[in-house]
Amino acid sequence: MSGAIIYIQKDLKITEVQQEVLVGILSIISLLGSLAGGRTSDWIGRKWTIGLAALIFQTGGAIMALAPSFKVLMIGRLIAGVGIGFGVMIAPVYIAEISPAIARGSLTSFPEIFINFGILLGYISNYAFHKLPPHINWRIMLGVGLIPSVIIAVALFIIPESPRWLVVQNRMEEAKLVLLKISESEKDAEEKLQEIQKAAESGNAEKYETKTVWQEILHPSPPVLRMLITGCGIQCFQQITGIDTVVYYSPTIFKNAGITGDSELLAATVAVGFTKTLFILIAILLIDKLGRKPLLYVSTIGMTVSLFSLSFALAFLGHAKVGIAFAILAVCGNVAFFSVGLGPICWVLSSEIFPLRLRAQASALGAVGSRVSSGVISMSFLSVTNAITVAGTFFVFGVISCSAVAFVHYCVPETKGKSLEEIEVLFQNAGESIGNEVEMADAERLMQKS
Repeated sequence: MSGAIIYIQKDLKITEVQQEVLVGILSIISLLGSLAGGRTSDWIGRKWTIGLAALIFQTGGAIMALAPSFKVLMIGRLIAGVGIGFGVMIAPVYIAEISPAIARGSLTSFPEIFINFGILLGYISNYAFHKLPPHINWRIMLGVGLIPSVIIAVALFIIPESPRWLVVQNRMEEAKLVLLKISESEKDAEEKLQEIQKAAESGNAEKYETKTVWQEILHPSPPVLRMLITGCGIQCFQQITGIDTVVYYSPTIFKNAGITGDSELLAATVAVGFTKTLFILIAILLIDKLGRKPLLYVSTIGMTVSLFSLSFALAFLGHAKVGIAFAILAVCGNVAFFSVGLGPICWVLSSEIFPLRLRAQASALGAVGSRVSSGVISMSFLSVTNAITVAGTFFVFGVISCSAVAFVHYCVPETKGKSLEEIEVLFQNAGESIGNEVEMADAERLMQKS
């Protein structure tokens, strides 16, 4: 949408306020999909919830690409947002439930990889089609986004259902068949099946029978409260540090830095997209070797430095060449550090820390926090920059990113190498100090290895 919005403004003659609403409403409305996704995935299964998400998004995307007016464009954006809400909630949960503990972190990061790859393709398509007539180019830019959802529809006939969901549904034979496919041996599959059954039986024990899932989430026990603080907190910090403003409004940021001309603006956004996609691969390689917490330290500290640097460049270096170069470097640094840690690990943690009985709904709640935060930031960005300047806005993001470092230290446990059932036990131990599990020295070792 970041490049398409330039030509939507020209073609449909929308105002700045309409631009903010169009960009930000996707995140706000996606909370409906995330909330519905938890219950839906418990009802029809993880696999077919993914299919439903793809279908809803395809419908919304097609309406947007063919929209004759701003109102119709908004309707398509709203429908697509619901589909995205389903997708961001269910994809990490599904992957976490079918992945072995030793590779769960890297595999659960794959949604973030494809989000970044999609953003990059969007930037490239924006640049590739920007010379077409204004009433056509933005429609093609948006229409290209339908291709991945078609691929998902085909994949549904290949991928298995979550074995953990099958166990909850008492479909043991099907669960065993899936585990045999994803386990190293039949013995390993049997052990995993017994472990999952034990966790499922614990969730259905008498002490939980009088409570619904949402009652347990809204009136949590101390262990569940710690899980919610960690899961929802990291989801919110992912967004309130301003990453979506860079994704959606990068042309505005670079224009403020002094870049003129649509071609130059779109070329700069492609550089951002390449950087964001490249560095997510580093996270994939290191997340199960070094752990979640060291990467989060490097990510949040690096983002803090980059955001303050961007604020400095925009405020004091004006439209000079050195200022433009410094601003591009700071934006690329920000998305690079985001992709190394906060981007992918947010989804990993929120999908693995909750017990089986709560996983879908609790993950949905975290996704809602993420989407609401993203929507508020995106819908207010232009208004806030008019009030305190673009430089001032990114200074605020830098302060928030600094507070994220403290949150990671005190509230985020290390889950590397643990099974989903072992992670649940980790949160049961009220006396364990999460903040002391991984010290800042781990981040220093990571910097030395990088």
